[in-house]
Amino acid sequence: MSSPIMSVAEKTAYKRNMVKIRLARFGRKHQPIYNIVVMKAKKAQQKLPMEVIGTYNPIPVPSSGNDLGLKIKDVSLDLHRTKYWLGMGAVPTPRVTWLLKKVGLLPQFWPKTSALSQHIDKPVVEEIRETQELPVDYVRKRD
Repeated sequence: MSSPIMSVAEKTAYKRNMVKIRLARFGRKHQPIYNIVVMKAKKAQQKLPMEVIGTYNPIPVPSSGNDLGLKIKDVSLDLHRTKYWLGMGAVPTPRVTWLLKKVGLLPQFWPKTSALSQHIDKPVVEEIRETQELPVDYVRKRD
């Protein structure tokens, strides 16, 4: 893709091959456990992923060494592989983005990729050009 503007065929090929980091649900009824997986964007959730990079347990579990009795949601993540896939252009889903922020892998103000939120800078014209008025003789008169 040497040109900055992609053709329709290039856009569809890019979207078809787009890789996402997302959650795949496992576990039992009322006891979900999610695998954090790397998959093609158009692939079904229960299909075989390219790679499993971690797990997320959304059910709060009391921590063993905590005196206050706080419950903690368990996130285990392979940070090296996650950084690799983010560097390769994998797009995390909103919930995975939230998890990566909590883990500390992404900054808190990670930009949302929305077409409406993208801002294109236009050059600001500082000088005001004055228009020249043509003499009345050059204007064609109607009969």
